[in-house]
Amino acid sequence: MMSDGYKKSDDICEDVCGSQTSNSPLSMSRLRCFCQGLDVKTLIVLFLFVPTCIVGAYFHGQKVTYFLRPLWQSPPKPFIEMTHYYHENITMENLCKLHGWGVREFPRRVYDAVLFNNEVDMLTIRWKELYPYVTQYVLLESNSTFTALPKPYFFALSRDKFKFVEQRLTYGTIGGRFRRGENPFIEEAYQRVALDQLLQIAGIEDDDLLIMSDVDEIPSRHTINLLRWCDDIPQILHLQLRNYLYSFEFYFDSKSWRASVHRYRRGKTRYAHYRQTDYLLSDAGWHCSFCFRHISDFIFKMKAYSHNDRVRFSHYLDPKRIQDIICRGADLYDMLPEEYTFKDIIRRLGPIPHSYSGVHLPAHLLDNADKYKYLLPGNCRREG
Repeated sequence: MMSDGYKKSDDICEDVCGSQTSNSPLSMSRLRCFCQGLDVKTLIVLFLFVPTCIVGAYFHGQKVTYFLRPLWQSPPKPFIEMTHYYHENITMENLCKLHGWGVREFPRRVYDAVLFNNEVDMLTIRWKELYPYVTQYVLLESNSTFTALPKPYFFALSRDKFKFVEQRLTYGTIGGRFRRGENPFIEEAYQRVALDQLLQIAGIEDDDLLIMSDVDEIPSRHTINLLRWCDDIPQILHLQLRNYLYSFEFYFDSKSWRASVHRYRRGKTRYAHYRQTDYLLSDAGWHCSFCFRHISDFIFKMKAYSHNDRVRFSHYLDPKRIQDIICRGADLYDMLPEEYTFKDIIRRLGPIPHSYSGVHLPAHLLDNADKYKYLLPGNCRREG
């Protein structure tokens, strides 16, 4: 029979761990007692599984969020897609009739208005494509990116390249507010309001056609000619554009819709880059995103545009990495596709397939293939 003064060895840990004394020897004893109470599986969870989950969330949390997007976000209301008819040998009267519209006695005036960052080549291709039908080109640029980084007035530095539009050009500049840390879309909205004012200076009037789109969202010339000649077209019409990435070698879908054409109404029409109507004219042009000649232009845009938060790690801006991604048709930000169903996400996983079609591309691009070789299939290498 044990005496009252004797205690089992297991009870020693209870005494030590329950002690309120804070000296070092007893603290170490508590730690040993705590560890003795854990089995092997618990230790693996604490010291291997949990740290692995934390590291994985840090590096791949964005991917997990995008993959689970169908669980927390529904797709937007579908557009009412309008059939688009065109053939170079069909009269304008018959083309308008095919769309259910009448034909005008004379065409509307056309204003093409853009915010400019640094896309000199894409602006040239755009303006050459639309040149036969544009009454006035309106361009605004800032000395600040949307993310409050200072930049030169790139168009002013390259203005000699655009002498072919000088007689039709209304050009304006605006000083950036340089509010670092602010939501980039606020600066973007600020510049778009200024573009509204520049349109007034350019002399736009009611029922003139106004093209609202980014520089790299290029309507086809026959689309604009159709809309300027046809009567009874919708007041606002979004344009469905073919989506390309890095060049016209990487075609991935026709879901670009932000470009729009408006029959201008003074006091009501506001320059914007979001959905403004349910009507979408199919197959109306091209959207060539990140279609730059120089690697430095890729780096600049990645840091400058409204989604710069996607640059989560500094190595994303490494020139060798960027060049490799361009030639593979992969994603610059190592992101999953932005889709609303698991089926679409899985279908779009991996690099964009190479395309070797050069059919129905902007005319100026093909007329100057040597100059814009980097935008054509089979020429993924970029200048340093």
